[in-house]
Amino acid sequence: MITHQPNPSYAPAATRYENMPYKRCGKSGIQLPRLSLGLWQNFGEIDSFSNAQAMVHKAFDLGINHFDLANNYGPPYGAAESTFGKLMRKSLAPYRDELLISSKAGYDMWPGPFGIGGSRKYLVSSCDQSLKRTGLDYFDVFYSHRFDPDTPLEETMQALDYIVRSGRALYAGISNYSADQTQRAIAILRDLGTPLLVHQPRYNMFDRWIEDGLTQVLEDHGVGSVVFSPLAQGFLTNKYLSGIPDGSRAARAEQIHLNIDQITQEKIAKVQKLSLIATQRNQSLAQLALAWVLQPTTVTSAIIGASKVTQIVDCVAALDNLEFSGEQLKQIDQILAGE
Repeated sequence: MITHQPNPSYAPAATRYENMPYKRCGKSGIQLPRLSLGLWQNFGEIDSFSNAQAMVHKAFDLGINHFDLANNYGPPYGAAESTFGKLMRKSLAPYRDELLISSKAGYDMWPGPFGIGGSRKYLVSSCDQSLKRTGLDYFDVFYSHRFDPDTPLEETMQALDYIVRSGRALYAGISNYSADQTQRAIAILRDLGTPLLVHQPRYNMFDRWIEDGLTQVLEDHGVGSVVFSPLAQGFLTNKYLSGIPDGSRAARAEQIHLNIDQITQEKIAKVQKLSLIATQRNQSLAQLALAWVLQPTTVTSAIIGASKVTQIVDCVAALDNLEFSGEQLKQIDQILAGE
């Protein structure tokens, strides 16, 4: 067995692969950890680098070897990739071949018409910028972050095919595509000879849209999925039951996708009922929510976010109990339906 010369500042736990379960991504040869770490929040310029480093190190120690980025993660845009690049240089470079690192392009990134969308120019230029910020030679997966209605899907998929064939990435992925858009993307990439590896959709107890067609498309074509926002930006935890705590995502002015208006009394009541089921399972609410999103056969991994090391440890503990009884799943469906 090949061993690495340990970095004097960091040596990952020798036990890192002993407890983390891995699952094959669709019909590919890639196996992903059931939980992956996303760097969307808490890895920007305004955040503590030492905390970011501690979180990534703890994740890897626990067997999480998939780290998910995008060009505009920060703030500001690009900062998360720069932070990860610094982490690679300082401690993770000797372990590059053990890591699966992904990035994306599709949303707003720089001024002008070439800084957003799904054009070949934007995707390839953005990929090159992301590689420069991270200091990587290649990404394991590069995603089209969203469907662009103003660009022919053929052009977007040809760009992903080119990114793979040119060595900028090993696999192609898409994110936030509908079932029909995904079906078309799969067919185009198959004809190009670069099969789609993975879809990254939003999925949690309060947002189950993938169940209305997308999971079936992925199943039919042997494509895996890595779901994001499994905890609904932290709402599916005990954090917000007594208001909005300082430092939470809803309290931070620079955050998006979670604000006070979304934290309704109706949702809080549902979360309180879900927490009772979690207690019966000897789990935290977050652990229950993570175990639940991993139930569909097409869900390969769930991306967790964190602001501190203890949250990662708590999330990984969810993997100790992934089994649900039929009655528990029925109760959860009834709660979410407001019955």
